[in-house]
Amino acid sequence: MCKIKFTSFIFFFFSVYAFSQTEKDTLTMTAQDSSIIYSMELREIIVSPDGVTTFNDEERKAKLILKRRIFRVYPYAKLTADKLTQMNATMASLKTEKEKKKYFKIVEKYLQDEFEPRLKKLSRKDGQILVKLIHRQTGISTFDLIKEYKSGWKAFWANSAAKMFNINLKTEYRPYDVMEDYHIEGMLDSAFELKQLVKQDAKKPIDFTSLNNYWSKKTKPKPMVKED
Repeated sequence: MCKIKFTSFIFFFFSVYAFSQTEKDTLTMTAQDSSIIYSMELREIIVSPDGVTTFNDEERKAKLILKRRIFRVYPYAKLTADKLTQMNATMASLKTEKEKKKYFKIVEKYLQDEFEPRLKKLSRKDGQILVKLIHRQTGISTFDLIKEYKSGWKAFWANSAAKMFNINLKTEYRPYDVMEDYHIEGMLDSAFELKQLVKQDAKKPIDFTSLNNYWSKKTKPKPMVKED
């Protein structure tokens, strides 16, 4: 397969250098934001050991930040899955290496012109969430996408560079194991139902009701056993 520039083929191989080094999100909590978070709390079960859902201002702000990150990067993850399907179909129809190279050049220029400036505005944490969502939508880690469509060396180099920005391209989306991923799934489920995001099913289907029940049981305190 022909090689293309790492920094431009962002659907699969977004540049680790594109992410801002800014770690803090400066947010002002508005009445509308509070209303959104309250609505999310009613729709999503936020697990606590005693079964009671309570949030202080910092926790509400953290949820709002996570929600905004999801809204910011989910479209790129969805687009990755769409373009991966489209690219594979197109590649299968091309017979010669010359045709494939020409196709890649067209895709490369489009992606570079259309999306690279936007990716440069993402923060490190945005990048971490994007890596997870790319795995959710494609079923393949970003590391393995680079390895498959470019080379193992490129994947190794890219991940080494990404780690300098606290981003691991091997990270997978694991809503049954990682609580942040569980919360992400809850926010996605809510956003899909409210038509705030265009729904695209996860590559590996996720039943949020079952997921929610799983976490409720997992975090439920065990009853005290009285000693005789």
